[in-house]
Amino acid sequence: MSSSRTAGLTATGTIGAAHQSLRDQVYGELRERIIDGRYPSGYRVVERELADELGVSRIPVREAIQRLETEGFIAAQARRGAFVAPLGPAEAADFFDIREHLEALAASLAARRADRDGLRALERLLDRARRVADSSRRTRELGSVHADFHQQIVVMSGNPLLQGLMAPLDGRLRRLFSLTSEPGDGPVMCGEHELLYEAIRSGDADAAERIARGHVAGTRATALKMLAEAEAEAGTTDTTEAVEPAASGRRRRP
Repeated sequence: MSSSRTAGLTATGTIGAAHQSLRDQVYGELRERIIDGRYPSGYRVVERELADELGVSRIPVREAIQRLETEGFIAAQARRGAFVAPLGPAEAADFFDIREHLEALAASLAARRADRDGLRALERLLDRARRVADSSRRTRELGSVHADFHQQIVVMSGNPLLQGLMAPLDGRLRRLFSLTSEPGDGPVMCGEHELLYEAIRSGDADAAERIARGHVAGTRATALKMLAEAEAEAGTTDTTEAVEPAASGRRRRP
């Protein structure tokens, strides 16, 4: 359930040198680069260049790109190729429309079905979030642990169909947190998650559903505002223009 990468470069600088499952390695590496903003919206994904950089053949890169396209991380256009899909206010609004209802359902089911192991997992995530929130410079890790918290509630729902529906949204949630998390978010997010935890622990399904829905609605308003401001600052609403990563390696707003 962790957001830790399922892939990574080895000490030699390539994935191929690890002699592991290349398809999943490449997929995990590219997915993480999109989530943490190293590949911003509109960044052109060139199969040949990625294969050379990662030290693999073009086949696992092609398969990874196809999988990421299915999951909504990458888009493709005729004569233009593949590029990182935009994540602006319009795309985020569509995401939140779905997330609000599914997470409210997950919280309600988790309150009905929570067991000791599940509750302990939530407690550990809350403890970790509190520690991270104490550092104003660890916003990326804060977004990651909050995404883990939401994913754990989905697991605790005990509904395999709901888990399957939510699985493709997990990466988008992590990408959204990465783009919109700021110093100072920690205490507010932790407080809301603690309220949700208490409702689940007490078995109050109605309260858990209400708190989850309100929590998502609150993060929606904040995220859409930030993404709209970033879009306006960029001076264009066309976030699909091909771009290159910032020279410093730091993420760029879409």
